[in-house]
Amino acid sequence: MTTPAQREALIQGVEALMPRLSEWNQTIWHYAETAWREYRSARFYVDLLRQHGFTVEEGSGGMPTAFCATWSNGEGPTLGGYAEYDAVPGNCQAADVVQRPRDGLSPWAGGHTDPHSALGIGSLGGFLAVQALMKEQGIGGTLKFFGEPAEKVRGSKPIHAARGYYDDLDAAISFHPFYMLPLCNTTRWDTHCGAAYGVIYRFVCDSPETWLTSAVQSPIAASHASARAPGANDAVTQMYLNAKALREHVLASGLNWSMNEAILNAGQATADNLPAQMAEIQYFIRVASVEQAEHVVRGLDHIAEHVAGLTHCRVERHWVAKSRPGLPNHALAELTYRNLERVGPPRLGEEAGAQARQIQESLGMTPMERPFLADIERLRPPQEAEHELRQMLAPSQTHFTSDDYTEYSWHAPTVRLYIGRPTLAPRDDGRAYPAWTMNALGGLAPCIDPMIATAAKTVGLTLLDLFQEPGALEQARAEFVERTGGGIGGEDWMAPLCDYEPPLQFRWPEYVTTPRGEHDWVIPASAADTHPDKA
Repeated sequence: MTTPAQREALIQGVEALMPRLSEWNQTIWHYAETAWREYRSARFYVDLLRQHGFTVEEGSGGMPTAFCATWSNGEGPTLGGYAEYDAVPGNCQAADVVQRPRDGLSPWAGGHTDPHSALGIGSLGGFLAVQALMKEQGIGGTLKFFGEPAEKVRGSKPIHAARGYYDDLDAAISFHPFYMLPLCNTTRWDTHCGAAYGVIYRFVCDSPETWLTSAVQSPIAASHASARAPGANDAVTQMYLNAKALREHVLASGLNWSMNEAILNAGQATADNLPAQMAEIQYFIRVASVEQAEHVVRGLDHIAEHVAGLTHCRVERHWVAKSRPGLPNHALAELTYRNLERVGPPRLGEEAGAQARQIQESLGMTPMERPFLADIERLRPPQEAEHELRQMLAPSQTHFTSDDYTEYSWHAPTVRLYIGRPTLAPRDDGRAYPAWTMNALGGLAPCIDPMIATAAKTVGLTLLDLFQEPGALEQARAEFVERTGGGIGGEDWMAPLCDYEPPLQFRWPEYVTTPRGEHDWVIPASAADTHPDKA
């Protein structure tokens, strides 16, 4: 059994780590690398974990920016967790109280929105604290810590799952900064994240010369004046418009689901009287079930086929993600929440408050005495959070929102932990804050560090209990076996859906090194418009 002295030692271990955890978070936050291109971030974690004695497989699952790190202290359970470190293009915000990009970068460069920087470091802090206690007190067991790139497109976890990386886990802990109420300082109960599919349609105009050909045409066309094939840009445009127009005819409009698109490649900026040869559009689908995801893709396939014919192109479909919906585990959710109660919610100090008030002042507001949302400093029992969440959903909806931690839940008992991140209190005028304010708070150490500390302590205490209290792990395991109808391979178990290679070859946004400098964004800073400062 875990003793009070061990719990206190774990908590003190996290406190001792906090200066380094804060520094490491700043490193990843400022790297702000985006999906599938997190080279420096992954390198940082790999080197750090090796320094702490972990054996690290780089490029796990065939993904260059993924890793699998293992450390063992003898016989005992194998417990898993992970870091994410991908940022979001177009969110380049400095760690500052005013809106501006990070030094030397375009405002369209990557930036952390959730922030995944603190997600990874908060989880890592718990693993390193429990590792130190295991060494000191001879606690047996294995820690398995993953680097999971491209979460924003649900990239790595379906691939890791399909390639067997989670099969030896006895339990897994997923931590995420809070992003919506009521999921704040709590663990997820019944309504877990749903299925998510990502798919790219590539339109290729292979034979533009065959467009509306006739015997009377000259063998050498007046190319700057003659009609030409519509081509790939027209195909992407038509795909975009028709998918928007037909969205409500794919799934019923009353369902709580979403589909978002991004144009990855647009004909390589052809401006001659030549058709664009190739263009790509990505769709990301968030729904409650795999059946719904498959149905939406069938609808998109139908649109793509007819768009290709209309524009004299052929179409290819490429998978980015197939992620399963989440599986609850009440036993592990309760255990983790009890440890969160022991730790208490994040507490934001006066320095954080002063920075928040400076942000409010920069927006032309009268700064508030208590500038942060009250919910981020209170606990919410998982059953209470579940009750509040269900008020937003139809009774028949089993899953809500999207995140690929769900992949772990089909291989071992898995808990989803949410900790409050710094969020400004509602404005008196009822207006929303601009998005940069939330991003900036994730990079200001006095504001974000309390969340990192709370997460690390809660993760560490839960790992400690799972190593030392066999009954707790047995209870979680029994629930997993029951919910899957027999465990892995059981009658209610869902196998991995990934039947594709890592989608590395596409034109994902990234930093580049050119004669102008290193680690520049693909849109140069000197040529980029700045975002207007909107209060």
